[in-house]
Amino acid sequence: MDAPQAPITQDVMTIKRVLPEGGPVNIVGLTRDQLRAALIGVGAKEKQAKMRVNQIWQWLYHWGVRDFDAMTNLSKDFRATLAEHFKIELPEVVTKEVSTDGTRKYLVRIAGGHEVEVVYIPETDRGTLCVSSQVGCTLTCSFCHTGTQKLVRNLTAGEIIGQVMLARDDLNEWPEPGQGTGANGPRLVSNIVLMGMGEPLYNFENVRDAMKIAMDPEGIQLSRRRITLSTSGVVPEIARTAEEIGCQLAISFHATTDEVRDKLVPINKKWNIEELVAALAAYPKVSNSERITFEYVMLKDVNDSDEDARRLIKLIEGIPAKINLIPFNEWPGAPYQRSDADRIKSFAHIIYKAGYASPIRKPRGEDIMAACGQLKSATERARKSRKQIDADAGL
Repeated sequence: MDAPQAPITQDVMTIKRVLPEGGPVNIVGLTRDQLRAALIGVGAKEKQAKMRVNQIWQWLYHWGVRDFDAMTNLSKDFRATLAEHFKIELPEVVTKEVSTDGTRKYLVRIAGGHEVEVVYIPETDRGTLCVSSQVGCTLTCSFCHTGTQKLVRNLTAGEIIGQVMLARDDLNEWPEPGQGTGANGPRLVSNIVLMGMGEPLYNFENVRDAMKIAMDPEGIQLSRRRITLSTSGVVPEIARTAEEIGCQLAISFHATTDEVRDKLVPINKKWNIEELVAALAAYPKVSNSERITFEYVMLKDVNDSDEDARRLIKLIEGIPAKINLIPFNEWPGAPYQRSDADRIKSFAHIIYKAGYASPIRKPRGEDIMAACGQLKSATERARKSRKQIDADAGL
């Protein structure tokens, strides 16, 4: 079924916004309404624009086509018009590293020469792509390597969905003509997690538009239940996420008292645990989400006591939830250590006895610095000596 089409109003302003002066416009990341306005702006009749959007959309996001000339159900003249005014451009893969466990890490260059990292994690029953939403991060979570890199800028919707497309390129999973998707075709990227560089809810509109493209039934066609957005706790945007995206939600929780969480996740000073938990309690009712994932990194002698486990159970009472326990992935200059294996198991057992799933995440891609909390652009790593990284961590 086609997505509802908003009426074209204030065409001139819309087209100017979508079609800035200065060369061909990249159509990757445009919403259906933006693409429709753009086509009208280069001469397409309004009545035909919706059909043209559907055709281009399928070529771009279902078949993975990158050349307007290959869009054979469009007239030759219209293809020439598209090539004159538009382009199809993805972020550039600078390097690809493959871990001994099969994890792939891509260093990706975007407009302005900035770099982000993207990670693909293959498993027996799924393939998860960890996507970045910002260059750097503004949150400075003290256990996270990415947090030691200053925020440069938000990624555009095209740069976010472009990460999904370039991974599908590398995995060669675009369907061949006559082949479907899902059960009837390749699905190596079966899940998306917005857990890469940046805080997704500080780049809400671009993240929303990119995920709408990923979920569109005439394109990449991922279920909203296969997309998980991870936030450190931007409370005002949580309800909006449920209403406008409706994906699964994960929370970088990591502590059971405000005193500890203020240090680990400084955004807690703005929206504390009580405010965050109240927002989370309302989320499943709005989005019909199955349950919220609480991410909890295990830090030795910081947040890993039995008392912490019991406080966590009390805090999330009444919220459909699972708790992902994440053994800390160490990085050069990190001010913390990973909790001992027996301590993590004891913590997990307490949570499990209370009726919550408490899987202990198996670290993936550690040998290529692709594990949770380790992402950071290679150029930024190269700029900083060990002494500088230690200083940033407050050592």
